[in-house]
Amino acid sequence: MFSRAEKTPLAEWWWSVDRELLGALILLLTCGMVLSFAASPPVAERIGLSQWHFVIRHAIFCLLAVPVLLATSLLNHRQARIAALVTLVISVLLLWATLRFGSEVKGARRWISLAGQSIQPSEFVKPAFAVIGAWLVSEYMVHRNVPGRIMATGIMFAIVAALLLQPDIGQTALVLATWAILLFISGISWWIIFGLAGAAAGLLVGAYFFFPHFSRRIDTFINPEGGGNTYQIDRALQSLLEGGWFGRGPGESIAKKLIPDAHADYVFSAAAGEFGILFCMVLVGLIAFIVIRAMLGAQRQASLFARLAASTLAVQFAMQSGINLAVNLNLIPPKGMTLPFVSYGGTSMIAVAFGMGLMLALTRTKPEERMATGLPGYRSAVVAPAE
Repeated sequence: MFSRAEKTPLAEWWWSVDRELLGALILLLTCGMVLSFAASPPVAERIGLSQWHFVIRHAIFCLLAVPVLLATSLLNHRQARIAALVTLVISVLLLWATLRFGSEVKGARRWISLAGQSIQPSEFVKPAFAVIGAWLVSEYMVHRNVPGRIMATGIMFAIVAALLLQPDIGQTALVLATWAILLFISGISWWIIFGLAGAAAGLLVGAYFFFPHFSRRIDTFINPEGGGNTYQIDRALQSLLEGGWFGRGPGESIAKKLIPDAHADYVFSAAAGEFGILFCMVLVGLIAFIVIRAMLGAQRQASLFARLAASTLAVQFAMQSGINLAVNLNLIPPKGMTLPFVSYGGTSMIAVAFGMGLMLALTRTKPEERMATGLPGYRSAVVAPAE
């Protein structure tokens, strides 16, 4: 595509970006588009919309996500940090503004309207906090006089407070987990780790007593026969079982047509009914490849900040995917967490593209590092100049 001798920004990007990781992300995005065709039409028809309503919107979100992914991956480490900082500041301000000006849906204020479009600020907070938190922690690890961990903790509290007031327990748990990962990587003692684990357990107990919708979900999960609403998860499990190994075929799943959120939180179950367990295993394998590839790329970075940030973004991607899959398999109570790049949702899609673009930017390899690690791309003995 580009000559190795070219010195243009695009040529340097092409020979430094992890093309296998980029290809896997594009493939996952493509799988999401295919599953949108399979899962969205029945949902749209059931609520009185054109059967292609969600398919068209999902396609638009994909077309927006690709340039965001590619443009962000072009950034160097300093530019990625600046982009994350600007995004974090704006997102946290919008997060708090949502409490006052946001739309209330099912008793929660998580969406705010900007220029006629509904945006969920918490989706952008997650990748931005992962990068800025990693930067602060890395500064603390290099310069002990910099209160990086304290600053990261303060930002976390500002985010979590707004999320709990919405309330959004699922996103709160993901932000807390991101913060815990950063502290763990920075080398905190095991006593602090055990203390944090105890505090997390205390928060869950507190959430159970203070948030009725959360307690109802827990009660229904523990005792499905107790009168709670289990319709959606029952249909999701039915879809998982009816597909067998190879699925019933495109458009043939019966249970999928009955799942209210078949295009969004339960797209994995819809995929199982249409294409079978083997397809779902391939999908999980693709997600695992993305996470492992990103983690390996992070460990090759000379910059401590890049290693921490890319690793945290990869783990965050894995946790969000794992939560969604666990909900579909009825292993945990419903959380309202999307499957990255697969579930329907404009804000989630663009935010994940931004986060994965940052991950690609932070795992880019300089020409001389490629030769040293034996990565494909530079076969010549001539070392390309460093950036």
